[in-house]
Amino acid sequence: MNFVEVIAKKRDGSELSEAEVQAFVHGASTGQVPDEQLAAMLMAICIRGASRSETQRLVEAMRDSGVLWRTGESFPEAVDKHSTGGVGDTVSLVFAPLVAACGVPVAMMAGAGLGHTQGTLDKLAAIPGFRTAANRGEAFDRLGRCGAFFAAQSQEIAPADRKLYLLRDTTGTVPSLPLIVASIMSKKLAVGARRLVLDVKCGSGAFCKTLAEARDLAGALVAVGEGAGVEVAAAITDMSQPLGDRLGCANEVRAAVEVLGGAGDERLRRLTVELAVDALAMAGRPRPDALAEIERRLADGSALARWGEIVRAHGGDPDAARLPRPRRTVTVPAPADGFVTGVDAEALGWVAVSLGAGRLRQGDQVDLAAGLQVHTRVGDRVEAGRPIATLEIGERPVDAEATAARVAAAIRIGETRPAPVPLVLARVGGKA
Repeated sequence: MNFVEVIAKKRDGSELSEAEVQAFVHGASTGQVPDEQLAAMLMAICIRGASRSETQRLVEAMRDSGVLWRTGESFPEAVDKHSTGGVGDTVSLVFAPLVAACGVPVAMMAGAGLGHTQGTLDKLAAIPGFRTAANRGEAFDRLGRCGAFFAAQSQEIAPADRKLYLLRDTTGTVPSLPLIVASIMSKKLAVGARRLVLDVKCGSGAFCKTLAEARDLAGALVAVGEGAGVEVAAAITDMSQPLGDRLGCANEVRAAVEVLGGAGDERLRRLTVELAVDALAMAGRPRPDALAEIERRLADGSALARWGEIVRAHGGDPDAARLPRPRRTVTVPAPADGFVTGVDAEALGWVAVSLGAGRLRQGDQVDLAAGLQVHTRVGDRVEAGRPIATLEIGERPVDAEATAARVAAAIRIGETRPAPVPLVLARVGGKA
């Protein structure tokens, strides 16, 4: 098969056959198709899109490019969770110990940062000694010992996605519905939990900027999962501003520990509780009972204790005092009195990346201490000269004055308090 002809076929808007999709995926996983041709195909799919049947073929081919773990066969109640990527989104680090503390095992295949978002793997790397599960044996051992595992994608799980994921991050092809669906679901189906909670972000800091786009993505993800026999509950959630008050790696771990201890950022806590209720409802708990149990686990210290067990089971040290600290901090003052009328969450995400909390190109090292604290929310009253954010600067060279100006420009201030936006905008799939 001449792969240049396959690229041209998709470039011109035609649907790829099963054999052509297989050639693309096989070439990505084996290296038989060079990077420039893979990048060209990714761009063609990004621009031209893919039909539902093409997307299904792509998901299944990418799933089958590696080993299938079949987690649901050994742990029938295990639930997986995934976010489509947001800013200040620390839910996974709270969700896993909280749900595990309620007796439902959590199987989580985590990813690195993509585009302007910070990834769970990078956050976990800030914990001294933490090692994600590298294979099925390690993952199942940790699931049995502490009720949860965090696994890093390796050549064992969906290796074609591992290759394409890195290329998407550096070729401007991240915001493509079929590529997002294929990347997420190929890994989820390869891990093989029978239940999946999805957090589909919508707003300025998400890949889906509008509710219509988020509904399309959520519907496609649920359809692929249910077609493979997986129970899926998708919540479409607000990302018109950062979810939590911190962006980065070590600082987001601190934010998670605070919530697990019964305090912490209110929006981060509220959304995590919503998604945890979905997980327990899938396990057969009535939603009011699930909510009551989750609140108890946060209040009585058992969620935080489970976090410690999970970290230790992964070889890490749960002492938050040992997390990396920034070399220096710079406060960003409000330029005027008024109300916060909007926040460009994506712009703040790119600020965090520029500080070192993400990658501008393949091979970049993430600065685990770098990040950003946001001190205001949409609707808050602010006063000129008072801090609205704090830059956390690590080892990467930074023009602090210019970066502070970017942050100030991303936080819009007006004379009238805006109407509040719901945290959960819609739901697709799952149990009522």
